[in-house]
Amino acid sequence: MEDLLWWLIAGTRGGINRARIIKELHMRPYNANQLAKNLDLDYKTIRHHMDVLKKNKIIKCSGEGQYGKVYMLSNMMKENYDEFRRIWNETGD
Repeated sequence: MEDLLWWLIAGTRGGINRARIIKELHMRPYNANQLAKNLDLDYKTIRHHMDVLKKNKIIKCSGEGQYGKVYMLSNMMKENYDEFRRIWNETGD
C-alpha cells in the first residue's frame, strides 16, 4: 500500500489533488459535485481523479448513475490512513 500511495500522491501529475480528495473523503462521503465545489476544482477533473482512485481501490462508491454516486474511502484506505498522512507530510504539501 505504501508504494501505491507514493505513486498516486507524489509520483504522478495530479497527486496533490488526489491527496486533497482523500483528505475530504476521510471526513465524510461526498458526491463528485460536492467535492468539486469544496476543493474549487472542475467537475471533470474530480471525475478523472475519482476514476484513478477507484481503479486503485482507494475509494469506493455507493448509488447509481453519474450524479447519484456517493464516494467514500475504501476499508483498505481507512486502515492505511496514517500511512497516507505520513506520505502527505513528507511531500511537503
